[in-house]
Amino acid sequence: PREPGEAAFARRIDPAREPGLSPEQRRLMAQVEYAQRQRALQRRLRSRNVLLALGIGAVTFGIYGYTFYSVSQERFLDELEQEAEAARARA
Repeated sequence: PREPGEAAFARRIDPAREPGLSPEQRRLMAQVEYAQRQRALQRRLRSRNVLLALGIGAVTFGIYGYTFYSVSQERFLDELEQEAEAARARA
């Protein structure tokens, strides 16, 4: 009694209710399902870790670039040299 459009190989079974399975087969099915869940979790975590690493790298390079830009715009040493020359000229 299959539903229309449902293939025999795609039918999900509940190992606890399936009468023809031995305890060993149930245990192996549980192990396989657990391993599949772990692989899916690892894939999801790997993609999150890559996105996090890219975000941290972008922030780091942004701070690094801004620091170089702001230091190159500062003229405080030029002002100190001008004050020192003015002080030497007065002395």
